[in-house]
Amino acid sequence: MKTKFARESHAVSTEIVLPNDTNTLGNLMGGRLLHWMDITAAISAHRHCRRVVVTASVNNVSFDRPIKLGDIVTLEAQVSRAFTSSMEVFIDVWVENHTSGDKEKCNEAIYTFVAVDQIGNPISVPACIPETELEKLRFEGALRRRQLSLILARKMKPEDATELKALFVKE
Repeated sequence: MKTKFARESHAVSTEIVLPNDTNTLGNLMGGRLLHWMDITAAISAHRHCRRVVVTASVNNVSFDRPIKLGDIVTLEAQVSRAFTSSMEVFIDVWVENHTSGDKEKCNEAIYTFVAVDQIGNPISVPACIPETELEKLRFEGALRRRQLSLILARKMKPEDATELKALFVKE
């Protein structure tokens, strides 16, 4: 399977926060943002492998500041690393104030997707080559994040998490 550059999996979507998307404080509901992130991340994962992808996990979501009614939200997703059949996807969320036009990063998330065949069995995906400094940083941390997720899901023993142990044990 051919290796792909990380930028080839880039996906962007833009939404406007409407009254039906908000809570009683006039802020975007977290569930709506998770929905938008899931769709954008799925497009990114699909672009990387050109196969059907399913959400395996939402590994991290950071709600740094509220998103207000009328704000324009831009979601940028990109595969940070591909494993055998799974892909880690970073999503950065930017808010554009509808009156000033100023843009500010307000949230981010990390999702994991698995490529599957027509009957739902996992299939292999191409490797991912990071190019920019940010892509390289995210790529390097992906294996540690994966090992932590596997430990928490009881699919890996802590003593087998070599990348995580390397952070704490000096040889």
